[in-house]
Amino acid sequence: MSVWEEHVTAALLGTQRKAAPKLEEVPLAEEDAAARLLDQAGLLAVQRRAGRRPGKAEAVAPAPAETLPVVPSAAGRRLERLLGGDRARLLPEWLGEAAAHGYRVPARSLPDLLDKGRGDRSIRPFIARTAGQRGAWLALQNPDWAYLLTESEASVEAVADWEGGTRAQRVAYLTALRLNDPAAAREKLLERWSGEAAPDRAAFLATFEHGLSEADEEFLERSLDDRGKDVRQHAADLLARLPRSAYARRMAERAHRLLRLEKRTVRARRRHCLVVDLPGEHDDAMARDGIPFHPPGSFSPSAARIGVRAAWLREILARTPLDSWTGAFGLTPGEVVALPVAGDLARDVHLGWSRAALRQGAAGWARSLVGHGAVVEEAEALADLLEVLPEDERDAAAAGLIRAAEDHAHLLRLLARLPSPWTGPMAEAVLSMLESVMKDPDSTRFVAQLCRLADERLTSEAAPRLQALAERHGKWPLVELAETLRFRRDMLQELAPPPGPPAAPQTT
Repeated sequence: MSVWEEHVTAALLGTQRKAAPKLEEVPLAEEDAAARLLDQAGLLAVQRRAGRRPGKAEAVAPAPAETLPVVPSAAGRRLERLLGGDRARLLPEWLGEAAAHGYRVPARSLPDLLDKGRGDRSIRPFIARTAGQRGAWLALQNPDWAYLLTESEASVEAVADWEGGTRAQRVAYLTALRLNDPAAAREKLLERWSGEAAPDRAAFLATFEHGLSEADEEFLERSLDDRGKDVRQHAADLLARLPRSAYARRMAERAHRLLRLEKRTVRARRRHCLVVDLPGEHDDAMARDGIPFHPPGSFSPSAARIGVRAAWLREILARTPLDSWTGAFGLTPGEVVALPVAGDLARDVHLGWSRAALRQGAAGWARSLVGHGAVVEEAEALADLLEVLPEDERDAAAAGLIRAAEDHAHLLRLLARLPSPWTGPMAEAVLSMLESVMKDPDSTRFVAQLCRLADERLTSEAAPRLQALAERHGKWPLVELAETLRFRRDMLQELAPPPGPPAAPQTT
């Protein structure tokens, strides 16, 4: 037994039962046995630590050489202002513009930028496109920044060890493989699928959104019976995006039992309308296909009136191939959407179709739901549909939604989801709205909220008109908005590449 172990034994048994050995080489004045034990233990602890041999650390491989040029110096200084809190809401736009021009951020700004990404998931894709090779290298060194490995294209070379990497590294590996060879990624995952933990299986399965095809159906169908709840839900959501799958056929069979076309008298004339039967029960087959049960009381207070059976209807419609309706009714998407819906279920039917159009990327249906008077009360769902439309149609469609907004609350929810930048008809609709509400003395709060949204999305072309409006009314939200647009104009000018041939990559 070592001297240290003898002191431990004395401490456990008590000095009256087991005295600690005296350290003769170091005389201690304490006569009390317990006090002497503590003094000697302290001395031994110092000796043990001082005599410990240092371990050997493995050398960290240097960061790979950068392939992208760093942003111009003026743009780098503005990035530091954004990271420091000066109009920080423009940071995603700065990053997106830098990425569009093929720039990377200065190395000195990477730690602060990666820390920002920890708390704000929305900017992670932008960070991945501008962090360069050094950003991916830093993410390998710091677990707090490992999220970048699932976003960064540079992570494929950095994460070569599928067998022994962290979950984030392995997800990055699978994501990259799915982007290049979906079948190889699926086979790689199958080799170890049964031995993976449920959270890991769910994270790995989520990578199937890249390169998803009918070839994945068999694997996803088996995953509907997985032990992990999140795995089952991911599998169902992915299968709902495969319109020719067995899953899609099951959903279509359910949906067409609930909606049928009948001729009825509507407003004193006979015409076709949709008759809706709500689902009667939530059975095991529905649960297996990822339709949530929605027990009573699970809805938020604002959505409590939806009803459990109506929520099931929405989920079924959202997972049903939209082509099945045009095929069954012999009508175009616009004609189907324009059909009157018997009872008080139009909002549920149209919202289900809206979610299906978003999931399936159905531009024709999105166009009809946005422009044919669909009863979609969720402003967020309407705004999301704009992303499905061809780019040259979005501004005009968004302007129509702005003008048709029911009230200020609905309009703010809608504007919060409208894609930026706001230009053309959409910008005109927002500016016209601002000019009209300025005449209302009770609209101060709404104006402040509207300006807050506009200064993140309006382009600098609107600055002169806003400046004139601010001078006319003198309200601080308008003044602040005009200053933000000037800030954005300068920011974009700093990021614009100089004319002539592209500059050679810089080091920093």
